[in-house]
Amino acid sequence: MSSTSSSPEDQLLAAVRQNDAAAITRLLAEGADANAPDGRGFTPLVLAAYDAHLDATRALLVGGANPNQPVGGGNTVLMGVAFKGHTGMAQLLLDHGAELNARNGEGNTALMFAVLFGRHEFLDLLLQAGADATLRDNKGQSARDLARQKGNDHALTVLPE
Repeated sequence: MSSTSSSPEDQLLAAVRQNDAAAITRLLAEGADANAPDGRGFTPLVLAAYDAHLDATRALLVGGANPNQPVGGGNTVLMGVAFKGHTGMAQLLLDHGAELNARNGEGNTALMFAVLFGRHEFLDLLLQAGADATLRDNKGQSARDLARQKGNDHALTVLPE
């Protein structure tokens, strides 16, 4: 890939897709914007974390990527990995300042996503990290309410009354 034919951000996205931490580190040091969204509105961090590219995700976080930058409906990267159930990725994001109780445009949190998608280990990790299970979405539903609706017995066992 020629550096004259694409922007530093395009090169950064290509390095993310290849999980090339060395290239990511170099591009960030050269001034590529770690938080610039692609044409679909996804940041390099969202793409790396969602695809479980641990090395790329770590390089982006160390290089200044914002783990709390909302994308698509206000979802954070932690919400995205809740959908996928990547607990190791969630821990890395939390270790680098991801907001545990961030809410999207519907008022949902990563904890609610973990409940909705049956990601039990992810749910347990978020609770151990101190996620607030009492928060309610814009419809007034708590994570426990969502667990009842989905028949998520594990969540009903671990979420507080």
